[in-house]
Amino acid sequence: MPNVDQEVPSQPRHSDKAAGAYTLAEQIGYLLRQANQRHVAIFTSRMNEKLTTTQWAALVKLRDLQPCSQVNLGRETAMDVATIKGVVDRLAKRNLVRTAPDTTDARRLVLTLTEEGEAAVARNLPVANDISEETLSTLSPAERAMLAELLRKIS
Repeated sequence: MPNVDQEVPSQPRHSDKAAGAYTLAEQIGYLLRQANQRHVAIFTSRMNEKLTTTQWAALVKLRDLQPCSQVNLGRETAMDVATIKGVVDRLAKRNLVRTAPDTTDARRLVLTLTEEGEAAVARNLPVANDISEETLSTLSPAERAMLAELLRKIS
């Protein structure tokens, strides 16, 4: 039996090296999340008609692809099936997007912009450009190009 008075050495949870090597503020995920939070705050304060970033992405991409299936729109905007369904449902409720069953596959929804959706995109394009400009305002033109290139490379 071990001596009760004998001190049992505690095991460190992490090695000193591993604990010191990881600083949250230096991690890419943390930095990307901070940059995204800044962009979303700018977007929310400037975008008209209370559109969210995902709704705006869906509207602009749908304008380019229409008519388009809901699944394809989700793929093209990097949204999973559940997210794009919620986005489309909210846009349809606001009469910005029209949904109809696909004539060749009734399980598939085909999407188009309504006249009101087309007008909302047209009204907000200048604002969206201003939002991007404000998000990138602290970067030089060369830094902006480099950032975009690097983000494309890791996406």
